[in-house]
Amino acid sequence: MLDNARNGDTPATSQKPKLRKTPRSSGAKANLYAAIDLGTNNCRLLIVEATRNSFRVRDSFSRIVRLGEGLERDGVLSEGAMARTLSALSVCAGKIRKAGVSRVRCVATEACRDAHNGLEFIKRVRRETGLRLEIIDGAAEAELATIGCGSLFENRAAHIIVFDIGGGSTEIMRLDKEANGFFKPADVASLPLGVVRLAERFGGPGPHDHGYAEMVAEAKSRLSEFLERQTMITDMDKLQIIGTSGTVTTLAAVQLGLARYDRNVVDGCKIAASDVRRVIDDLCARSRDELAANPCIGKQRADLVLAGCAVLDVIHQHWAVDSFSVADRGLREGILLRMIRRDRRRSRQGRRRRGSGAGEARPAS
Repeated sequence: MLDNARNGDTPATSQKPKLRKTPRSSGAKANLYAAIDLGTNNCRLLIVEATRNSFRVRDSFSRIVRLGEGLERDGVLSEGAMARTLSALSVCAGKIRKAGVSRVRCVATEACRDAHNGLEFIKRVRRETGLRLEIIDGAAEAELATIGCGSLFENRAAHIIVFDIGGGSTEIMRLDKEANGFFKPADVASLPLGVVRLAERFGGPGPHDHGYAEMVAEAKSRLSEFLERQTMITDMDKLQIIGTSGTVTTLAAVQLGLARYDRNVVDGCKIAASDVRRVIDDLCARSRDELAANPCIGKQRADLVLAGCAVLDVIHQHWAVDSFSVADRGLREGILLRMIRRDRRRSRQGRRRRGSGAGEARPAS
């Protein structure tokens, strides 16, 4: 269960995470934290310094590794995909050691959850890089992504939908505003509906064979049960929809006409619903080479961007909101905020215990 959130305070779960520590050394810095998010398509690292209200980024790393390549067909992580991922994780481990980070949490999501050899790969990562990856379930993934987006919550909203379109799965959560003004998680779904899965299943060999209609049909089928449960959402003016994924951020960057992707411009922006439709239609009309030539898409995402658009399209068609909120933040930020806040709570509790003990009279000897 998530704690409540209001006015930019992000929710945190009450379940104790398995925090991982790097080996302590004289150079370890107690206020440095690191999070690794190993997904089906990407490997991402964020190293931050805790500040009074949040954190300051000290270092980051992101690489497309396609760990889930061929997983839909074969049911296992391929040797090539694991080698690419281990190379990226080795870079992450080196950055963490060099920074002297004292608190680290590393999570793996759908690809490792779904692969028959997922646990074997986790053990291999530990042997070869020293990183302790933990496989989290879809509900935990959705919670952490929601925590990471909490500062974007709007007070005018009665309901918030947060969705994360990943490489292997899509997580979607509804939060409701309570009488005290805080948002409380009310429904969550994790679906095997990722961009790598969809592209591999429906993409054809030709430059325009995107299989878009088939991907939309698949997304509609997978999302239907969750969407049909949300009958309490009737006022679109009081519904905020937040997208946190490469699909949504790419779509926003393309709509803004950026010469190259710029997180500072994209994160926290809004994209009008009419622009969502226009940009999706424009991308569908382009060949893979034309998609790859767009500086905000690139060659590595050219065959995946429309798969993500298919999922977004279904959400867009279901709720007629005026705009979508765009978040270039999510799982890593949620991990880091949870660690920082829990450490602070423990520190405050320790000070209170020491303070109450200092005022007690000792029995006479």
